[in-house]
Amino acid sequence: MKVLIAGGGTAGHINPALAIAGVIREHHPDAEILFVGRGGSMEAKLVPAAGYNITTMDISGFQRQLSFENLKRNIRAVKYLLTSGAKTSKIIDDFKPDIAIGTGGYVSGPILRKAASRGIPTVIHEQNAFPGVTTKLLSKKAKCVMLAVEDTKKYLGEKVHFEVTGNPLRTDILKYDRTIARRELGIAEDEQLVVSFGGSLGARAVNEAVIDFVIKNARTKMCRHIHAYGQFGKWLPEEIEKRGNRHLSDCPHIEIKEYINDMPRVMAAADLVICRSGAITLSELQARGKAAILIPSPNVAENHQYHNAMALVRRNAAEIIEEKDLNGADLLKKVEIMLNDREKLSLIGKNCKKMAILDANERIYRIIDKVLKNSR
Repeated sequence: MKVLIAGGGTAGHINPALAIAGVIREHHPDAEILFVGRGGSMEAKLVPAAGYNITTMDISGFQRQLSFENLKRNIRAVKYLLTSGAKTSKIIDDFKPDIAIGTGGYVSGPILRKAASRGIPTVIHEQNAFPGVTTKLLSKKAKCVMLAVEDTKKYLGEKVHFEVTGNPLRTDILKYDRTIARRELGIAEDEQLVVSFGGSLGARAVNEAVIDFVIKNARTKMCRHIHAYGQFGKWLPEEIEKRGNRHLSDCPHIEIKEYINDMPRVMAAADLVICRSGAITLSELQARGKAAILIPSPNVAENHQYHNAMALVRRNAAEIIEEKDLNGADLLKKVEIMLNDREKLSLIGKNCKKMAILDANERIYRIIDKVLKNSR
């Protein structure tokens, strides 16, 4: 069996692609899997590190805002688009895939279009509640569009065949025991743990907003708190100490660090999470049944993080603060309200858990297997 997987540009596209490849390999250890990604992007490093072959091509999207720099980018995008046909034909002719799978990103478009035109069955996995442009364009020719949440269907055409599969998840996120996690982190049963982060790079708006919370918590010891400020947030500890007039080393109940390297354990132990609303993050929150304050990033395509967050908010499965409304005082107030109302905190967590799809990997495999069998 030969499987062509196209997707990348961000971890939100790459990780689901790797998870799908993994579940295919579990069922078919001898399957030949080839990834197609963008040259110089994250997938060019992550895919080989995971043990898969990858071929790259130059492709980029069009910039909508008018500027001289964006004009140059759009000229380059046109050039890539004009040359992508020959490149995609060569990839498909050389590899001869039995199926092509797209997980989003610019590279999915030309690969899946070309595969469909050659009669090769295609399937798409859409991680977000609001589908990207690539998914919308390709959905009509796909044998199936696999959705993370059913809310996405309303943005697709009536004739599009879809299945709700959820997002594939790491098994360690699902299996870490809460009691063991809290014991390992030294958290007493009557203590509450707040976990906050803005992604591996760090979100300045999130970092700035947590300062008031950290300063007050340093004084009142209202809860345990772990915050990850990310690669570009190294200024944060010094700023907290300057504004709070207190050394963080004197506050053992507060841990401020660049990354949370043991996220499965920390997530299992948490009572409240403050984070962005990327698709995989939300699926992990749902799997663990965690109450959260979501701060969608406004700097993403089609504002999809807002739509991701609202899929939970509409079900009373999370709280939301849009970045345009975000400030330290309001975040602190919302945290205090949620921590002081344990019944509400529990209800939000339970509602979040109801949205979880814990067998996403197997659902995805069953669809791929069915499409393959029907095409033979």
